[in-house]
Amino acid sequence: MAVGKRLKRKDADTKVTGEAPYAYDLSFADEHYLKVIRSPYAHAKILRVEIDYKQLESLGVVAGTAKDLPEKGKNVLHVIHDDWPLLAEKVVRHVGEPVVILVGSTLKITDEASKYVSIKYEVLPAVFDPVEAKDHPSIHIFEENNVCSYWQQKNGDIEKGFSESDIIIENEYRTPAQEHAYIETQGCIAVPQGHDSMTVYGSMQCPFYVQRCAAEVLGLEWSKVNIIQTTTGGAFGGKEDVPNQIGSLAAFGAWLVKKPVKFLLSREEDIETTSKRHPAVIRYKTGVTKEGELKAIKAEVFLNTGAYATLAPAVLYRAALHAAGPYRCENVDVQAYAVTTNLVPFGAFRGFGSPQVIFPGEEQMDRAAESIGMDPSDFRERHILKVGDKTTFGQILDQSVGLEETLHKAREQSNWYKRRKPTPTIAEVLEDQKKGKYRRKGIGIATIFYGCFLGAAGKIMSRSGAYVQVEPDGSVRFAVGTTEMGQGMITVLSQIVAEELGIEYEKVHMTPVDTSRVPDSGPTVASRATIMSGRALQDACEKLRALIYDKVALKYELDITNLEIKGYQIQEITSQKKILSVSDAIKLVYQERGQVAVAGWDVAPPTHYDNEKGQGDAYSAYAWCTNIIEVEVDSQIGTVDILNIWAAHDVGKAINPQTLEGQIEGGSLQGLGYGRYEEIVFTPEGRVLSNNLGTYLIPTTKETPNIHSIIVEDPWSDGPYGAKGIGEQPLMGIAPALTNAIANAVGIRLNTIPATPERVWAAIQEKIMEEVK
Repeated sequence: MAVGKRLKRKDADTKVTGEAPYAYDLSFADEHYLKVIRSPYAHAKILRVEIDYKQLESLGVVAGTAKDLPEKGKNVLHVIHDDWPLLAEKVVRHVGEPVVILVGSTLKITDEASKYVSIKYEVLPAVFDPVEAKDHPSIHIFEENNVCSYWQQKNGDIEKGFSESDIIIENEYRTPAQEHAYIETQGCIAVPQGHDSMTVYGSMQCPFYVQRCAAEVLGLEWSKVNIIQTTTGGAFGGKEDVPNQIGSLAAFGAWLVKKPVKFLLSREEDIETTSKRHPAVIRYKTGVTKEGELKAIKAEVFLNTGAYATLAPAVLYRAALHAAGPYRCENVDVQAYAVTTNLVPFGAFRGFGSPQVIFPGEEQMDRAAESIGMDPSDFRERHILKVGDKTTFGQILDQSVGLEETLHKAREQSNWYKRRKPTPTIAEVLEDQKKGKYRRKGIGIATIFYGCFLGAAGKIMSRSGAYVQVEPDGSVRFAVGTTEMGQGMITVLSQIVAEELGIEYEKVHMTPVDTSRVPDSGPTVASRATIMSGRALQDACEKLRALIYDKVALKYELDITNLEIKGYQIQEITSQKKILSVSDAIKLVYQERGQVAVAGWDVAPPTHYDNEKGQGDAYSAYAWCTNIIEVEVDSQIGTVDILNIWAAHDVGKAINPQTLEGQIEGGSLQGLGYGRYEEIVFTPEGRVLSNNLGTYLIPTTKETPNIHSIIVEDPWSDGPYGAKGIGEQPLMGIAPALTNAIANAVGIRLNTIPATPERVWAAIQEKIMEEVK
């Protein structure tokens, strides 16, 4: 009835017309505004904070420091470790770290008040590179070695694997910090409710995170802090951990002045001070035989986590487990470290640690295939995981492994074997240049997998609640703890409820996400919303159906076990006789004073991972993807035009193919940004230089290539209607497919992304110099 159909998004009209209320649009009587005084240094001692309270009072401005927090409050923002302060008190560890807040009746007044705050610092040495920071002899940001998390993956005998290899490929790769560039910047409004309680409205992914942080900062019981998600204009991971800070600062400000306080970041402040994708350094070594057998994979991963750990342990877990790729290989050794530095804290970003390791892993696969003269798609096909195989970390895959089908379909639709030409030597490129032929086409591939949901590292949060209520007019409302941030969750979950209860999609409505409506349902991350909230809704709807059947059976003297819903009608299973519509049955429940609302609950299937052994059943299910990209490269100036992207995804079941294709297209374009355009530039002092969308380049409509979405459905038995996640993986394999296509076009290899014209040109020049020598 509803599942599997291309139904219109529930939130389409209000977003297109501008009626959707974002945090910026909300206003409250006598609301005040918050400004943050931030550190100009990457690492420094705070010697003293001088505040002219008399001048502030004349302006009606109130200042707050760490010392002004409530007596029972904590100066800490909990994420995984408790190392992140709300306000720096003794030491600042990155440029832009908050030290003082100012709250006034207008932003202009708080700006004026900032000149009456003076902070004296003693500048300390800083470190910005994760390899340098690990085990640094004198700069200690997190404990003695600056390592805030460590994960490994081990399998077989790595030295034996390399000894049995005929060819060994070894390289060091670097990936950049990537800005989320969501259309709406970070923002929250905190409103005191009296009786020592607080409500925070804001743009966020994880309202239960914010609830905990705001409660602990204010020293309140969690039940006295309520978080309501406003319409959220994009997040991509950037509104997972950062709203802990934004919402808690607003709540602290509201507590100081006992009035509503609004805290909205400008684009520049957002880019300069909030989390990005972790930059990474990856050392990768691959061993193969002349016959094309993958014998050994060794990787050392250094994630730059910035000044505080935030989500690094969880991000690193995923990086470590995805580093060897979706392949069979008997000998694997992955050592992964999250290392603190004096840059802005890095955090969640779509893909969550996997894009950083997929780029080098898929580059290595191409280089291995090239070294033995094998087509890179054939080399991958020889090693990809299938049902019954064991991952490199020891998990047996018993179902829903659609990687081979994605490879075949992507290869077929892209006409791979016809489009792909032999990779030219640099001599051939030079010869073409002499003839005035500078533009050459190439095609590249990447095959990936993605562990759906939080996995063993985050299983304590792998739960989800739901609430479903039928109304007297036959419509239905539901509430969940996961959030809509543009991905289409409201639509997909409405389709699941409509299907479960046998009512029209148009009659199903989701209430705003509010921590007072449902229990802590974990974060909206890791492509888990459709699955976890979907399963919780199925649980609730099953209970609700039973309550409806009970009243119908009593009213019409029928066997309750012989009832079913079909075509919006309740009917007898055996005779197929229609009894009444579901809407009328709901009205009957009200007439008979029956129960009209139920709660649902879901817990993810069990997972476990033994980090000492580097083995385990890491995730409940996996999504699979093949990306193929066609490019045209100008060998004279290094520009790269992306012509086509073929993106084949095994999603288990497409609840709404239209929104799914939107995810594939949007994620592919964001992945293209990561691989081709986007790079946060830091000054030598650790300040973000590219702090606006004029200096930080993202692909626009003009740069969007033809994106061919290919949906593969290999159902997962535990997913709602067989569905798995789709939110993350569209981005993840784009960068290496792109760099592999560039290699096929002009014969150069890149160890660093993005593939800017400058980098491509420099790599061509380096090849030319080698040829001349």
